[in-house]
Amino acid sequence: MAAQKKDCLSDFPFHLKMSNSHHRRTIAASLVNGVYILEEDRQARRDGPNALASPWWKFFNFKLVRTLTDDVDNSIFGAIYEFKPQFSMCNDAFSPDYVIAFRGTLLKAKSFVRDIKLDFEIIKNRFHLTSRCEIALEAVRSIVDYVGASNIWLTGHSLGSSIAMHAGKTMANSGIFINSFLFNPPFVPCPIEKTVGKYVSNVVKAGVYILSMMGDRERVFSYDSLSEWTPYLFVNPSDYICSGYIGSFGATFIEKLACSFSLDRLHLIPSAYLTVNVTSSKELREVHGINQWLKPNLQLETNLHQY
Repeated sequence: MAAQKKDCLSDFPFHLKMSNSHHRRTIAASLVNGVYILEEDRQARRDGPNALASPWWKFFNFKLVRTLTDDVDNSIFGAIYEFKPQFSMCNDAFSPDYVIAFRGTLLKAKSFVRDIKLDFEIIKNRFHLTSRCEIALEAVRSIVDYVGASNIWLTGHSLGSSIAMHAGKTMANSGIFINSFLFNPPFVPCPIEKTVGKYVSNVVKAGVYILSMMGDRERVFSYDSLSEWTPYLFVNPSDYICSGYIGSFGATFIEKLACSFSLDRLHLIPSAYLTVNVTSSKELREVHGINQWLKPNLQLETNLHQY
């Protein structure tokens, strides 16, 4: 673990610059990794000096304020960190006061079953109804009330990205926009596309959307509000779990109408900074893993997609 951490971050300067996109990405990914290790520490009963999680946030001068625990299996799925820079040069206009991070599916005995069940809830478009989402959203609202949305980051990986996505969309729908860094967020194709084809699906959904505009102005207002939220998405083209985002933003007018109608689906968003990792890689564990985003010499392509 220590060697891995050293390899990932050995090129970092003594003074961090939050205005640097590489630094922001690596910090967000490291804090998510800290949540993974917190849960591994819990399951292995490592505490005190034997715990392995703290270097993942202490390296960047963050302090663990609170862990978020699932009410079903008592696993740690999230953490709230406070930024405590030791030097003023580490703090700038891009710095958060707090970061709320969420881990993804953990293949460990005491968390695997619950995590997999939640993964299936994403596929069924019912994830937003789960207690884990409710706990996370309550925590986000509490921190927003405390310090304001402009001083917060949301971040997550895989399943954790879905949690952060739900929280970010919910807050944005109320006019509250939180900086969000979402790694390998699951992209679930609409079931109708499998049966009637993508083009026909878009025509059908667009038609229903137009009808809904005639009788439901609130839906249009909600969509306009959500379009102002622009999270940072980090995906890998070789990762089938998240690669659907790469083509989802190159939409025609009719496809955008269809997207508008489908915004109730968790993974769909109208705007984003999309970063694609085009670095050569093959293994699923690598292309879907959080550790890829900690590496310094990545080949990345970033584009802003604004609705």
